[in-house]
Amino acid sequence: MRGLNELREEIDVIDERIVELYRRRMEITAEVAEYKIQNNRQVFDRERELAKLEKLSAMDDRPFHKRGICELFEQIMAISRKRQYQMMSENGGMEKPDFHEVDRLDDTGARIVFQGTEGAYAQLAMREYFGENAANSYHVDTWRDAMEAIQNGEADYAVLPIENSSAGIVSENYDLLVEYDNCIVGEQIIKINHALLGLPQAQLSDIEEVYSHPQALMQCSRYLETQRSWQRCSLKNTAVAAQKVRDEGDVKKAAIASVLTAEIYGLNVLKEEIQNNRENATRFIIVAKDHIFTKNANKISITFEVEHKSGSLYHMLSHFIFNGINMDHIESRPVQSKNWEYRFFVDLEGNLNDPAVLNALCGLREEAISVKILGNYQTGGIVQ
Repeated sequence: MRGLNELREEIDVIDERIVELYRRRMEITAEVAEYKIQNNRQVFDRERELAKLEKLSAMDDRPFHKRGICELFEQIMAISRKRQYQMMSENGGMEKPDFHEVDRLDDTGARIVFQGTEGAYAQLAMREYFGENAANSYHVDTWRDAMEAIQNGEADYAVLPIENSSAGIVSENYDLLVEYDNCIVGEQIIKINHALLGLPQAQLSDIEEVYSHPQALMQCSRYLETQRSWQRCSLKNTAVAAQKVRDEGDVKKAAIASVLTAEIYGLNVLKEEIQNNRENATRFIIVAKDHIFTKNANKISITFEVEHKSGSLYHMLSHFIFNGINMDHIESRPVQSKNWEYRFFVDLEGNLNDPAVLNALCGLREEAISVKILGNYQTGGIVQ
């Protein structure tokens, strides 16, 4: 039996030869890219790659080796494609996203829509983001109504919740971003302090029913579990819940909403900060109809759909890794009419003017079933 050092020396020799062959292969890849650029050919040739993988894996009949050969050459071909995308970008052969840059958002006198009613958290987020330019605002019943208002030109901006640090994503709004051609142009994060609100004459011992938005009820689940006799009732908005308690005038009913909402509707704060997480915060997105981004935008939201087979998601995410792009967040949502298949939502660091971002998006567009850029905007800080 040969010694370990001797075996390692032979592996080193083989590895050096592999590196030499890899270098030569990439030189030829560059020539292939030049040909495709000159002849306006796509980089990704799915049929060619599948045929190549089948031929190479057939050169060894041992199952472990067959799979290993297939995986090795999948990676080699993926790296070759990424080099070709880079060369296309350098030669101006890459299609740029349908977005245009602006110095700043034009929000002077803007018509702004939010879901809920007076005192909703979305209204608080709107006021934080737009400041004095939030005067011309109005509310609608549903998130879909807000998206419709943007699409139909009835409003310039909509403010929608997209994610809570405790309860997770607002899935309906993810789906609406796919359905509508509206664009995320901003972000506002606000700290959410939930309070239990009752009528001015109500006492904590009077309460039998609690109303709020499903997310708010979820965010206060630990406190509510200490009051198991209370009936929990879901409504479409925290402010709507406060309004209901005021209008019905029943001391047995309470709402979960903000302290500001209590002031608006003349309610008594029975208990403050009842949320599970003391650092509870909600991220709101600012949505517009025009596909625009500001020059200081540093966050990109995209969605894409991939083939329902092993390794598909990995190959898509590798475009971000190869181009040195940091991925902040990933979610999945079911694809309509395709049971157990999913669409992925990813937040990236970057700007649509960055060459690395354009390279990654080019690879995604060629290799994914579908890709949609949801927006490029500036990251929002947390407002206490």
